[in-house]
Amino acid sequence: MKQKIGGLHIQYFEVCPRKLWLYSKQISFETEHEKVIEGTLLHEQSYARKEKELQLDSAVIDVLDEEYVQETKLSSKMQKADELQLLYYLYLLKSRGIEKKGKIAYTKERKVVEVLLDEMNEKRIKQVIANIYTILEAENAPKLKKLPYCKNCAYYDFCYALEEE
Repeated sequence: MKQKIGGLHIQYFEVCPRKLWLYSKQISFETEHEKVIEGTLLHEQSYARKEKELQLDSAVIDVLDEEYVQETKLSSKMQKADELQLLYYLYLLKSRGIEKKGKIAYTKERKVVEVLLDEMNEKRIKQVIANIYTILEAENAPKLKKLPYCKNCAYYDFCYALEEE
């Protein structure tokens, strides 16, 4: 049986396929990571007056209202990954006959980005899902790829433990 994927799988795929693979194998260093704690606090404080968290398969949608699926993020540093995650949620809803638009609120920048699931984005998300399953089913983690944000990642020490400085 295929593992169900959630929003974090989509995020991690876009950010780093290696991180996705490690996470999928329950190798987790994130619970005590500063950025994760900060994001969790933001999530708990956001949308206090609205119904929060709709569980959809393995995905958890922050807020669903009449028109939008809404996500809250600290900053837009990973905007491409954030948009992909929201497209995934829109795709899951559409597959159940519910069509919505998406909105991402970046609190530190006081910026809101609208995301639409058009035909091109639907093809894109289907391809991403297929690519994620390829990674999840792989016996070994994808090769280490040095990225500009590696030093801020909770998996940094794990990935670079055997690397020469």
